[in-house]
Amino acid sequence: MDLQIDDFYKDAASGLLALYQVFPRKAALYVEDLIGREEPDEFGLPSKRHQACLGTLLWLAEEGYLRYESTIGYDALDQAVLSEKGFLRLSRSVPRALSDGEAPPPAVSRVQATLAFQLREALAQQHGERIARLTRQLFEHRPAEPRP
Repeated sequence: MDLQIDDFYKDAASGLLALYQVFPRKAALYVEDLIGREEPDEFGLPSKRHQACLGTLLWLAEEGYLRYESTIGYDALDQAVLSEKGFLRLSRSVPRALSDGEAPPPAVSRVQATLAFQLREALAQQHGERIARLTRQLFEHRPAEPRP
């Protein structure tokens, strides 16, 4: 199995959601906040897992999902913010399994249908398959829907 891809999905979702929580403000995005403390190797270099998470954040920036001003060593992206692309992808509605019972108010339904809400829920439940599926949906390009 390509376990690094599962880590990539989790890191990408966690990083983007951290920025979504503070949007539109800029914030420092620390690797340690996303994956926890990783001990450096015997030469004092960040662990492979730490490097992979930082690589994910840099890739997200290169692909236009976020912007940042600089890196803070190997530890963080400084002054990071979601790009328009990142914000729109996280706030778009995606199909959701409905539960039985009363329908929630429209505003609640709208929020719960967003990719951001569903990703946050999947991360909290540590549901690897759902995280992977939702993150792939985040990266899928959909043509803009016509406006009324």
